[in-house]
Amino acid sequence: MHAGKPRSRTKRLAARARRAFVALLSLTVLAVAGYADVMLDSLRGSVTTTPALDRVPNAPTDGALDILLIGTDSRTDAQGDPLPPETLRKLRAGNETGVRTDTIIVLRLPVNDDPAHAVSIPRDSWVDVPTGGKAKITAAFNLAKQAEIQRLRDESIEDQAFLERQSDEAGREALVRTVQDFVDVRIDHYAEVSLLGFYLLTEAIGGVDVCLKNAVHDPKSGADFPAGHQTVSGSDALAFVRQRHNLARGDLDRIVRQQVFLGSALNKVLSAGTLSNPATLSQLLAAVRRSVVLDDDLDVLEFAQRMRGLAAGEVEFVTIPVLTINGRSPDGQSIVEVDVEQVREFVHRLVDGPPESMSGGSATPATSDADSGSSSAGQTTRPAEPITAGDVPCVN
Repeated sequence: MHAGKPRSRTKRLAARARRAFVALLSLTVLAVAGYADVMLDSLRGSVTTTPALDRVPNAPTDGALDILLIGTDSRTDAQGDPLPPETLRKLRAGNETGVRTDTIIVLRLPVNDDPAHAVSIPRDSWVDVPTGGKAKITAAFNLAKQAEIQRLRDESIEDQAFLERQSDEAGREALVRTVQDFVDVRIDHYAEVSLLGFYLLTEAIGGVDVCLKNAVHDPKSGADFPAGHQTVSGSDALAFVRQRHNLARGDLDRIVRQQVFLGSALNKVLSAGTLSNPATLSQLLAAVRRSVVLDDDLDVLEFAQRMRGLAAGEVEFVTIPVLTINGRSPDGQSIVEVDVEQVREFVHRLVDGPPESMSGGSATPATSDADSGSSSAGQTTRPAEPITAGDVPCVN
């Protein structure tokens, strides 16, 4: 959709509904929305920060403030301390090591009154990475992390807590570089949340209402749900938003689930009674402290106020164009193939509008083929029906 052009009432309703930006944004915004300024101010000194952006060369700005929102499957807390085995079992974290970034979103905030956009990047997108060559974008963090661990061990450093903290910083820097180079916009701020934070959030608010068109059973994610409306929290909520196997469009359908889930979560948190409950607020604040990482210059109070304003307005939630979700890398991995120039044009168009040579002025939602898994350029992941308070649409 051309930024700044009038929208129909239906599209406006749909845009308002998609104002939750997956685990990271929901956790940060939901935890601080409604807090008195004094409570937010107390949060400033207790949130873990990262200097990752300081080491990344600035790309040219294009008239938008861009915040990179990351959801990770880290087995440590925000301070780099390992999670106990009992917690890992609750998270259904499995036996994998390292860190993968399951959720990658660039939140584009225009400096004028044009609509904001949350641009989702499928985790298996095949891109250039700073450690050399190509890899899934979800691996950029971990490849740099493991390389840093090896470098430090070569220097005879064996303190595990120090290794985790330092290697995480290398991973964050690499991820910012990867995303910034891929979409060709300057990343101004960084915010990250882990599996632990997502788990704690859903537990704190007493679960989130969701709806499935069909029953699902997926051992890989732990998703085992009947069809219809239900409330999920904790490890079940994680399974709901992490499932991608047995879904026709894989990662793209998972993104739809995440949007619907977080739209429902936002509605619940902003409903009467939730934010006025001291116990709930205390739990949400604790979740932020344990699991959220922000860049050094991202003021938590200012960020919360900006997000509150966005939640009351319109945010268009889109996904980058992809060539196919059933691609294969040279070493046989299942990947999402992308055209880098097409992606960059799509992302810039959200702020600049389409080039004069393009007709129509809007990105047309792609059609998808459930058998081939192919998807055309301009693919969006919007639910088929608007999400409104008290009305949770059913998804695949």
